Amino acid sequence: MFFSPSTQINMNINKMELTPILLLGFILLLSICQTSANKYQKLAAANEGLEDQSSLLTYIVHVEKPSLQSKESLDGWYNSLLPAATIKTQNQQRVIFSYQNVMNGFAVKLTPEEAKALEEKEEVLSIRPENILSLHTTHTPSFLGLQQSQGLWINSNLGKGIIIGILDTGISLSHPSFSDEGMPSPPAKWNGHCEFTGERICNKKLIGARNFVTDTNLSLPFDDVGHGTHTASTAAGRLVQGANVFGNAKGTATGMAPDAHLAIYKVCSSSGCPESATLAGMDAAVEDGVDVLSISLNGPTNPFFEDVIALGAFSANQKGIFVSCSAGNFGPDYGTTSNEAPWILTVGASTTDRKIEAIAKLGNGEKYIGESVFQPKEFASTLLPLVYAGSVNISDNSIAFCGPISMKNIDVKGKVVLCEEGGLVSQAAKAQAVKDAGGSAMILMNSKLQGFDPKSDVQDNLPAALVSYSAGLSIKDYINSTSTPMATILFNGTVIGNPNAPQVAYFSSRGPNQESPGILKPDIIGPGVNILAAWHVSLDNNIPPYNIISGTSMSCPHLSGIAALLKNSHPDWSPAAIKSAIMTTAYEVNLQGKAILDQRLKPADLFATGAGHVNPSKANDPGLVYDIEPNDYVPYLCGLNYTDRHVGIILQQKVKCSDIKSIPQAQLNYPSFSILLGSTSQFYTRTVTNVGPINMTYNVEIDVPLAVDISIKPAQITFTEKKQKVTYSVAFTPENIVNRGDKEISQGSIKWVSGKYTVRIPISVIFV
Repeated sequence: MFFSPSTQINMNINKMELTPILLLGFILLLSICQTSANKYQKLAAANEGLEDQSSLLTYIVHVEKPSLQSKESLDGWYNSLLPAATIKTQNQQRVIFSYQNVMNGFAVKLTPEEAKALEEKEEVLSIRPENILSLHTTHTPSFLGLQQSQGLWINSNLGKGIIIGILDTGISLSHPSFSDEGMPSPPAKWNGHCEFTGERICNKKLIGARNFVTDTNLSLPFDDVGHGTHTASTAAGRLVQGANVFGNAKGTATGMAPDAHLAIYKVCSSSGCPESATLAGMDAAVEDGVDVLSISLNGPTNPFFEDVIALGAFSANQKGIFVSCSAGNFGPDYGTTSNEAPWILTVGASTTDRKIEAIAKLGNGEKYIGESVFQPKEFASTLLPLVYAGSVNISDNSIAFCGPISMKNIDVKGKVVLCEEGGLVSQAAKAQAVKDAGGSAMILMNSKLQGFDPKSDVQDNLPAALVSYSAGLSIKDYINSTSTPMATILFNGTVIGNPNAPQVAYFSSRGPNQESPGILKPDIIGPGVNILAAWHVSLDNNIPPYNIISGTSMSCPHLSGIAALLKNSHPDWSPAAIKSAIMTTAYEVNLQGKAILDQRLKPADLFATGAGHVNPSKANDPGLVYDIEPNDYVPYLCGLNYTDRHVGIILQQKVKCSDIKSIPQAQLNYPSFSILLGSTSQFYTRTVTNVGPINMTYNVEIDVPLAVDISIKPAQITFTEKKQKVTYSVAFTPENIVNRGDKEISQGSIKWVSGKYTVRIPISVIFV
């Protein structure tokens, strides 16, 4: 506890009669007190400085592009812009990051008053407080059609020579997924470095690692969360045989691009991802020479000139770097996507056809298929008494969630307990609470919103089965129908071949795009549910070096790795061409050949799937691509009604939109259409580039959206040369309003078909 430096000790001596000895003692006491007071005042003054530091906010500052080139000169200039009061601060570095590649500016700690003073500087374009962004395999390669010595893996050399930059929570560098056995040296262009020292250093696989997080006890880029190790190994982990979690999902773990190099940028801790650190990581990655950036982070929807990931990704894109980002975990509500800029590949999450099956068997013989990673062999499958936690005290709804406190007063000894998902209690915490209360097993029912989400926490506390919401309702009905409800759990281990796969994960964020409605988001979906990948190695031997987790954070690195394969296979393709190849070859159906569903078994629309589910082998040979040159984004940005200053922040140069012929959002040469259709027709063009054989003729096929008339000219296009470009026009005309009924959205597609090639782009129409 610190006292105010103005605190004083008042001693009343007027009424005391002092003898010489007492006087001498009193003088000595005063001397001691004075010495202590002096020391205290110095300590208090120091603490006052510390308190000032803790009250400072981190601001992101955009400035006019300086003529200075060296980092030292830039740092000096940035410091010179700060208000005079900040220079007087002792033992404190106010500028925490300066940026050279992804934006013109710096991150600085200021008081609100100091920030206001800095904003008035002529050189300052904008200043705002930073936000904290949030973090959002053994089977997925084969599910995606990637096989050793075949197809894309052989054509791309497993990603050899490509550098994938991972912005996340760091890395567990001793994990076998990051072995460099047989790896070549990094490419000559590599300009990064490794902060690990001593016995634990980087290698030919893990070629760089840097830490930009200042709010943690770890000064090196070690992963103390696990998230970064998981995403890195998903993108580019080496082949490791026998990977499993509690004996399930056993197989050879590998990333999408197992021979690609990895560069790690720690920008997140368990408390989140500061924007200033995220920008610094992206700035360093561009400087270091990465080919692909994988960013499983997201924040709230902001204008692109205030969105640090959009800003950094734009600069990366201009330098030929492919950027893949997670769509967010805020589904199934509409309008929840993050990372919405058109120069980013925005990735939603889907299921695979693998289940780790656990069956809830009731006393009446009914069985309900669920999932559970922990499947103890010693658990007997005999029927036990069954109880619904929520029926113990119907006046307290929280008991149904089986929280640690609520379960203390429930007698469940030797019983199977039915609990409900949610209530801000993790699955592992529910299992532990049931176990602590004497329960023998748990059946966990999903919420109505989730439907059937087989996403399971890895816990080894209690035998359990996670079942669907509808199954949970049926189990409740059974409990209420008999005086002696009974149940048990049957474990079937790893089961391959779910015919409904892939399904869109319930949590995967949905469009439409809030910042730019004329661009369809997400772009694509990929595996993101129950993904097995490397985990940070713990001193606790009970924690396995692999983990199974879910999120769009898991689907993003799948696409990052696939992009690395494509970049190796086609080194002349731009980031936009790679994105187009991924999107135009995506598939729209599940393993049964039927339309993709979500986990509520409802049809998944384009705001959930984007172009569809990634198909890596097809993406390697798409026939045609919709390419976008870096300068093509300028008229698009001016068409967003941003000010010249705002567009200049994104471009890192001055711009005058009145001198530029701006375009509507849907006119950008994007491999999809997102149309807001009123009562009048709209006209756009698209340009396709031939990356397939010459002398090929394509004919158009239109899946016409409900209540919309579409005409395309020409209806046939022929290519006689490689890289030949052809432009076609598209007219969207609304039909009679009666034809659409109460529909607010409609969807369809445009396909260019020639022999083995079908080049498809989706069409989303919102009636306004």
